Amino acid sequence: MDAPRKVVDVIDPMPVIEGAGVRLRRSIATSRLDYADPFLLFDHFGSDDPSDYLAGFPMHPHRGIETVTYMLGGRVAHKDSLGNAGTVGPGDVQWMTAGSGIMHEEMPQAGEERLDGFQVWVNLPAKLKMTRPRYQDVRSASIPVVSREDGVRIRVIAGEADGVPGAVTEIFAEPTYLDLSLPAGRSFEQPVPRGHTAIAYVFEGEAALGAAAGAGGTLIAATRLVVFGDGDVVRIETAGAPARLLLLSARPLGEPVARYGPFVMNTREEIQQALRELAEGTFVKR
Repeated sequence: MDAPRKVVDVIDPMPVIEGAGVRLRRSIATSRLDYADPFLLFDHFGSDDPSDYLAGFPMHPHRGIETVTYMLGGRVAHKDSLGNAGTVGPGDVQWMTAGSGIMHEEMPQAGEERLDGFQVWVNLPAKLKMTRPRYQDVRSASIPVVSREDGVRIRVIAGEADGVPGAVTEIFAEPTYLDLSLPAGRSFEQPVPRGHTAIAYVFEGEAALGAAAGAGGTLIAATRLVVFGDGDVVRIETAGAPARLLLLSARPLGEPVARYGPFVMNTREEIQQALRELAEGTFVKR
């Protein structure tokens, strides 16, 4: 019988200021939760006030990770050292493999719509940290949507749900990234391989997470992140209120983590090498 994954930690996001002055809420990469292997960072950004985000994230480097930006509303203009440029809009995903090194910028745009979205950093294994950088620009229309008869709606960004594969593929950590909308009084189950890390972020409403069928779970109200223990399946239930949340899982690396700002490597020496190359102008490999 499949064992449900129980909630083992609940994280209240911390307000932080990043980039040139962007206000956001951070759940992973804090003193409370450093990382949930292989997830190195989880940020929720959003505001009705353009002064909270217009300063943006001017050109900056990354190495050794993948960054995933998922927009709910508003637009972010971007460009990078690979020659990519464009705008990430509502429902779009930007999945960037920094690998050996990339320079990029992300500049939120003011508009009538509220800016709202998420950024997640996913670690790369030692053997791929110096791989060639890659960029995947995934438009909202290309992301599969599973609409169940009971009203549960699933946007399958990566991984698989109800036999439907996600839009983002060929990622080392075998991630699942689902955007779930549950009406009141509904339930949802997602298989997760044993040994994989699983987290969820409730950003609208409230839901009971980590329950066995009919046994109740941990009630989580927006906006909070939960970390699940091991098991076979994640179960989510709503009662009198609907909920919307992100569910992510991936295979952990189990490798040493050396982190310095936008660089995540395995040793301090590799961090020092990245800093030297950045100073010498040899950081981006051609």
